[in-house]
Amino acid sequence: MLLFVKDLTVIDFSYLCEKRGMIGESWIVDVVLEGGLDEQNMVLDFAKVKRAIKNTIDDVADHRLLVPVHSDATQFEQTIDKTFVDFESEVGALHLACPDEAFAFINSDSITYESVVDFLRIELGKVLPDNVEGIELTLRTEALDKPFYHYSHGLKKHDGNCQRIAHGHRSPISVYENGVESMKWNEYWAERWQDIYLGSKEDIYDVMALTLSENAKVSSDEHYGFSYVAPQGLFQLAIPKSCCEIIPHDTTVELLAEFVANDLSAQRPDSDFKVVAFEGVGKGAIASKAKQ
Repeated sequence: MLLFVKDLTVIDFSYLCEKRGMIGESWIVDVVLEGGLDEQNMVLDFAKVKRAIKNTIDDVADHRLLVPVHSDATQFEQTIDKTFVDFESEVGALHLACPDEAFAFINSDSITYESVVDFLRIELGKVLPDNVEGIELTLRTEALDKPFYHYSHGLKKHDGNCQRIAHGHRSPISVYENGVESMKWNEYWAERWQDIYLGSKEDIYDVMALTLSENAKVSSDEHYGFSYVAPQGLFQLAIPKSCCEIIPHDTTVELLAEFVANDLSAQRPDSDFKVVAFEGVGKGAIASKAKQ
């Protein structure tokens, strides 16, 4: 007997790509389970299994940076107190030094639906009960009829996994100018923040003073450095300036919506703006700015 759940969870994460660098992403997880009927004429105690699957996926992949272990662009070293990752992409070199839980190492040369499903199958096999005879996972992006962007960031003040310096989201945006949704402004932000790292100004750190691996190749002309201490430890990142926008405050979705509204108001002071900014799938914040 097969039992299914659509939209079991959403994985919000970033991953490393040889062509595009660091990409923020949001993937929806669907699951099909196979098992026999029990004395209740049920396949299994589905509530418990759903919880086990969701908790495991959240633990091993959500709010992490997914690293393709077998890519020629990847180098990494795991030590007792931190993990170093160095990655060469077409947009420039990226370097990180973070606690191990900031990363998920995928045994593939690229991050794809298939390679991540293989990774998750192994992890789920460690926790699912014996009466689960088979599991099928489907990963997919949200179907969108409006522009969207991919962004990565880190929230050092967050006491959960959002504190990790390189996690991200695939997010649509709706901008209303004078009460009418503006496709022009939607497309503007989708292009401006495509494959972007949104860095908080207060987290900028001298890139040459970061404690990165011996393989790191950084330049103060080409890279921004970011560093902060959060409950999970010390997080450090060097990333090409061309991939960044510096935000003058934290990068919570509430403040990002406000940032967009203020930026638009500065460009068009005679207009009213409402910004509906998403953080991944089905959640976000709304900010408004009246004409000046």
